[in-house]
Amino acid sequence: VQLQAFGGGLVQAGGSLRLSCAASGRAFSTYNMGWFRQAPGKEREGVAAISWSGSITYYADSVKGRFTISRDNTKNTVYLQMNSLKPEDTAVYYCAAKTRVLIGSSWYSAHEYDYWGQGTQVTVSS
Repeated sequence: VQLQAFGGGLVQAGGSLRLSCAASGRAFSTYNMGWFRQAPGKEREGVAAISWSGSITYYADSVKGRFTISRDNTKNTVYLQMNSLKPEDTAVYYCAAKTRVLIGSSWYSAHEYDYWGQGTQVTVSS
């Protein structure tokens, strides 16, 4: 599957952005999906993940209550709604797909994911 993330941009603190990740291929609905981010000088970190059906979601503690992950399998797209953005949310955001089971102890591990999009920059100004 090929993934393309878009929707990033420059926003003031407290603002909102919605990222989208469009997938090609007919098997999108069988993949568990994740959003990751990487700030300069930092390791890539898991932000949120969603199961293939959309019934299970996970979030990093740093974004709980502010970010929402969702998917539309009819459109082969996964979304990340980001509200109440903070300067520390500034990073390149990546979407990723995995075939392995989505579980709480590993959803945030980048090596668990098989396919990656190219990333979209999110910059939050203070």
